[in-house]
Amino acid sequence: MKWAVFLDRDGTINEEVQYLHDPHQLRLLPGARVAIRLLNQAGVPAILVTNQAGIGRGYYSEAAMSELHRELARRLAAQGAHLDATYHCPHHPDQECACRKPQPGMLVQAAEEHGIDLQRSFVVGDKVSDLEAGWRAGCRTVLVLTGYGVQAREAFKDYHFQPDHIVPGLLEAVLWILAQEGCQ
Repeated sequence: MKWAVFLDRDGTINEEVQYLHDPHQLRLLPGARVAIRLLNQAGVPAILVTNQAGIGRGYYSEAAMSELHRELARRLAAQGAHLDATYHCPHHPDQECACRKPQPGMLVQAAEEHGIDLQRSFVVGDKVSDLEAGWRAGCRTVLVLTGYGVQAREAFKDYHFQPDHIVPGLLEAVLWILAQEGCQ
């Protein structure tokens, strides 16, 4: 079975914008396109896993989120990069579901659908919930200090598990991951 890199969206790939759904507000973080392109060139699936509570709260529709994801794909493609799959949780945070991070449901679903070994895979994100989903799924975890990453680093000081690695941003995360797997 192959391994993959699961990527959070807001605060990891793009700038954090509360309930981002307008493609005009999408701003990719420095190095994000290059990072994803490096995964693509190494043959490592880059899979987006994102909580989208704005849908459950009625702030925007699934169609608006899909339009944003098409714009994200367009911008990545302009730099020779792509996401291999995209998963989202549309539920309100008060709803009990298996897909909303920190639950590992999106990771488990992706693993089943794409033949991915979660034990060999990585989760990259800027929130405790991103990494906890990965930890619960048995993945290795990388905290980026973009988005809410600085606050998450503080929260991890007293948490029941620690990230496997902490880096300034997505590019550094991907370089570290590829080095761990001997892909460089």
